[in-house]
Order: sequence, then C-alpha cells, then structure tokens
Amino acid sequence: MGYLEEIMRQDVPVIEFDNLKKTGMVKHGFSTRKGGVSKGYFSTMNLGLNRNDNREDVLNNYRIMAKRLDVECDDMVLSAQTHTTNIRIVTGKDRGKGLITEKDYDDIDGLITNEKGIVLVTFYADCVPLLFLDPVKKVIASSHSGWRGTVSKMGKVTVDRMCDEFGCDRKNILACIGPSICQKCYEVSEDVALEFSDNFGTDEMFYRKDNGKYQLDLWKANELVLLEAGIEKSNIENKRICTCCNSEYLFSHRATNGKRGNLAAFISLI
Repeated sequence: MGYLEEIMRQDVPVIEFDNLKKTGMVKHGFSTRKGGVSKGYFSTMNLGLNRNDNREDVLNNYRIMAKRLDVECDDMVLSAQTHTTNIRIVTGKDRGKGLITEKDYDDIDGLITNEKGIVLVTFYADCVPLLFLDPVKKVIASSHSGWRGTVSKMGKVTVDRMCDEFGCDRKNILACIGPSICQKCYEVSEDVALEFSDNFGTDEMFYRKDNGKYQLDLWKANELVLLEAGIEKSNIENKRICTCCNSEYLFSHRATNGKRGNLAAFISLI
C-alpha cells in the first residue's frame, strides 16, 4: 500500500513532510478530499471559500482541519492567490484574515512569518505547493507556484525574501514540494514550453509530443528553482504525489474540468 492510500484510512487525512516533522518545530499538513462536510463535487474537505460551495460547510471544514492540526481558526492567515510572485510578511495583526475577518490585501501567492502560532494557509488543485522552514532563524513560508509562478521562480523569490527580511542562511532552509500535477498529466502549449526554455536556459523539464504539445514537469522545474535559490539538494523533499492521477483522493482542476474544491497547505511555528 502506498503512502497516499495508507493515510486515506484516517478519518481526516493529512499529508505531512518528513523533513518538517522531524524538526518538531512546526505544525503542518496538506489536506485531501476526505474528512469534511461539503457535498457534490466539493465533497468533502473543500477549503476554498471562493468556489461557490456552501459557506457554512466550508467553515465547518476549517474547524475540522484546525482540530486535526491542533491549531485555531482565529490564528489562520489565508493567501489571496492570482498566480503572481507577490509575498506578504505576516504578523500577529493578520491573524484570522481571509477566514475570520476580511483580507485587506490581494494578489498574494506567498506568505512568510517568524511569529509562533500564526497558521499560514495557501490553496491548490494541481498547482505546486511550496513549504519552507529555517530551523535556525525560526522562519516559515508557504507559496503557491502554478506554471506562471514556477516560470517566474516563485520558490527563489520566497527564499530571497526569507533571507532579506529575516537573515536566513539558504543552506539551513528546508523546502517541500507538495501534491500537484505530474508531467504525465500536464500537457501545455508551445508558448508555455518556450517560456520555460527561455527562463531556465534548459529544456530538461519538458518534452515535445507528435501533436505539437508538450508535457511539462513542474516538479523538476521547482527543484531547479530551489537549487538555484541556494537550497541544499538534501534539504528538498518532493512528495511526488500527483493530484490528477489521484483525483479520487485530491482535488484536481484538470481531471474535473474545474468542477472541484480546493486543497490547502497549513504551516505554523510551534
């Protein structure tokens, strides 16, 4: 039995990263489709408040997930994703924003904090989740990296901000690549492939098919971004779990033609 099948036996399954867990410094997890109260194609653990799901069901899902992770909804800070590389430095004044209170920010695809107890929350349904921890400076980050974010090197932008704002040493930072669409499932047009070729100076993350389309490897691309950012190879954990291949367990935009809820990544300093 594989890792995903094994955790799906839990009442409220949560995908965890070994390199974060072993530090004992964070509470974290990545949700699945199971364990919530949403109905229809949102079933059951939809965490997207902008998906036209029943709002009270989604709020109940947050309460369930908060209990599972041993955190508080009041401490959560939600991103406002628009496929940018914009990052917000989160402080205690932001607690509850996007869930308990209205956000006073927009166009934010990455969140960073060094304050204990704040829960950073970002959203996915094929795009790449990136989680970070500097166990020395005690800084965490969570960034959403779809193809636009990846080609613009969101992972490096996040690491640069961690270093600039909090004095992190790149060699200490642990980085995680979460469940997202795999190369086999991710067909893109030539213009997208050319953007990656131009921005990376290599074609090693895609191949061309007979139909003129390309299969893009976002996992490989993000690994290259993290290495370029100065992260040690041994400090990068890639779960290599495909949302599209496992759409019975995980929300996938491509597998369902957009009829889906949102998965979420959660991380908080203890």
